Amino acid sequence: QSDGVFCRRVEVDYASHSAQVDPILASLSASLADVTGQPVSVPMVSTVTGAQVEGPELDGAYWCRNLREPVRLDRALEALQAEGHGVFVEVSAHPVLAMPLTEACAETSGVVVGSLRRDEGALSTLHRTLGALHTQGHPVDWAALHGESSGAIAALPTYAFQRQRYWLEATASVTDASDLGLSSTAHPLLGGATTLADSDGFLFTGRLSVSEHRWLADHTVFDTVLVPGTGLLELVLAAGRTVACTTVSDLTLAAPLVLPERGAVRVQLHVEPPDGQGHRTVALYSRAEDAPEDGPWTAHATGTLSATEDEASPSADSRLQVWPPAGGEPLDLTDLYPRLAEQGLGYGPAFQGLTE
Repeated sequence: QSDGVFCRRVEVDYASHSAQVDPILASLSASLADVTGQPVSVPMVSTVTGAQVEGPELDGAYWCRNLREPVRLDRALEALQAEGHGVFVEVSAHPVLAMPLTEACAETSGVVVGSLRRDEGALSTLHRTLGALHTQGHPVDWAALHGESSGAIAALPTYAFQRQRYWLEATASVTDASDLGLSSTAHPLLGGATTLADSDGFLFTGRLSVSEHRWLADHTVFDTVLVPGTGLLELVLAAGRTVACTTVSDLTLAAPLVLPERGAVRVQLHVEPPDGQGHRTVALYSRAEDAPEDGPWTAHATGTLSATEDEASPSADSRLQVWPPAGGEPLDLTDLYPRLAEQGLGYGPAFQGLTE
């Protein structure tokens, strides 16, 4: 009690099922010497032996063992489940075994109910217990319970009630970037941007999660959700357009950007001031949303932005004027995505864009 743990004092002078019983075993055994067991009319599984008993073995020696040895409810439960039993009603003045039985039946979907509760309800509590059994699909003789004066009994489904939410799950509300002292980027993956006070650099921020960007869950590697490389390129290009740089001259990927099953990651894009030729260095970082504020950031990509396209590099339009390209060989796309999935590369509907 001093540690805040719930407990209740049992009004006996010894601790059952322990060595505290040893001093009284001799006198108890002598007192119970004349006790003999009779064949049982209701099948019984012993919590002493963990097996079904026939009755004659329930003599005085058995009850001495019952008081001295541990209560092996686990063995008794295993024996009952092995015989196909899955419904357990604790017949007592207050449920004591219902909690451990419920935990033990968690994997087998067993049904566990009490009967009465101390200082509560009496007969109404028993009625609720029977109602719980009924809704789990187990027949109850209501006429025997209520008698002839019970009146009409309304029929209820004899299965667990099936519930389905009508409303769609609400996505997390997005605070306007201006409320946080940032400028809005109007980009679905970059939430805000700001100029740096001491230079002509820019900082872009965002928050990525599977729950808010569900289409990202269609891109997995060995069942791990990764932001695709083209997604990182899109983030860099979006930042470049904001600072009047329309070309990503180069981009080096350093580490994959992994999205957790729950929670989110924070994203930062650093765009340095322009050099003498108008080029800007860009770097992309991320960190788990629940990471400590002084925790490290992971560098995912670094590159260069420029205001004009590199003349030495042919534009995409010029490369695609002749199709198929000279020397290009068509690839067989039959069952491409199932074959990729077998290799651990999962592409869901949002990323299945290849066609013949």
